[in-house]
Amino acid sequence: MKHVVVLMDGVADRPFAGLDGRTPLQAAVTPMLDRFASDGTLGLFHTGVTELPMGSDVGNMAVLGYDPRKYYSGRAPLEALAQGVEMKKGEVAFRANLVHVADGIMDDYSAGHMSTEDGRDLMKVLDKSLGGPKLRFVGGIQFRHLAMLKGSAFEGAKCTPPHDISGQPIAEHLPKGGGGKEIRQIMEDSRLLLEGHEVNRERRRAGKKTGNMVWLWGQGKAVDMPSFESRFGLKGSVITAVDLMRGLGKAVGLDVIEVPGATGWLDSNFKGKAEAALKALKKRDFVYIHLEATDEAGHKGDAAAKVKAVELIDSVVLATLAEGLKGEDYRLLVCPDHATPLEARTHTSEAVPYLIFDSRQATGLGGRYTEAEAGARGAVLTEGWDLMGTFLKKSPAGKA
Repeated sequence: MKHVVVLMDGVADRPFAGLDGRTPLQAAVTPMLDRFASDGTLGLFHTGVTELPMGSDVGNMAVLGYDPRKYYSGRAPLEALAQGVEMKKGEVAFRANLVHVADGIMDDYSAGHMSTEDGRDLMKVLDKSLGGPKLRFVGGIQFRHLAMLKGSAFEGAKCTPPHDISGQPIAEHLPKGGGGKEIRQIMEDSRLLLEGHEVNRERRRAGKKTGNMVWLWGQGKAVDMPSFESRFGLKGSVITAVDLMRGLGKAVGLDVIEVPGATGWLDSNFKGKAEAALKALKKRDFVYIHLEATDEAGHKGDAAAKVKAVELIDSVVLATLAEGLKGEDYRLLVCPDHATPLEARTHTSEAVPYLIFDSRQATGLGGRYTEAEAGARGAVLTEGWDLMGTFLKKSPAGKA
């Protein structure tokens, strides 16, 4: 039996005026999702906990079957693990976004989806100018990078994800608490170094947004989690374009498969991801395909892009999987890690829809994979980390 998870990051939404009162899932043309939903099981589940911020780190940890209250230590340590960055004694890892700030407003948390080459060039500048025994910067992917600060006080800082404050004044959301003053100084110093850098001058000439500030958030200490195989008895793989999921995969012992052209946006190599999953399933019985574009569109408040992302996942990823799995016994789980409503442009904590399809057991219940129909089908699963055991039809070893 093969097991496939298709994780549409942040796809869950609320009725949106720009879509005639529909959600993107309701507005999108999704023949593959409709097919799976009509013969599958729908429901709602919670991926967040009140003690922790609602993010993709917490949400994907829950979807994988782990209680975030026990294992969550912050987003940045997972990304450090993904990049093979060894955390030195006493270090706290921070996610370091290159952002575009205009007139004191968080204009773009992704600096115009900056290229990896441009982003790494700017991070080298920051490390050379600001780095030292207590601070180092590590280049990552596109706008997503790392800062490693030495000192336990930094772990208690209150930092806001930049994608939570799109279009808002940054002054109201600068880091506070433990080490907050030092973090704010680093961020302010970065503006002086980045604004006039050649990379940003070239981006301005090309009509692109610049990475004119580094924004620190998502901090934490090193990760310690039991393996997926030890909990569920399956070896598997994770396919993703983002370091967060690479790190989470590594943390639980899943093989991390790199797909050329995987970007996390609408231009991502969707077909390549599906084909890589099918190849992985020849050797393993579990694969987790993480798709970021739906979340990015939600943060931008771009309804057309979010609908398009859903339709691309349907027509390319799910269609390729369905064709490649013909003749196989398989189970499919489709779900988000959280909601990213177009109107809110940030993560929210409401229950989100899941779909489980078993190629051997058609339910014939009909319907579509939408928030409303999932809510009408059954009870809400409060502890979302229990969904993985239900999907795999396996009781996890030990307590999540």
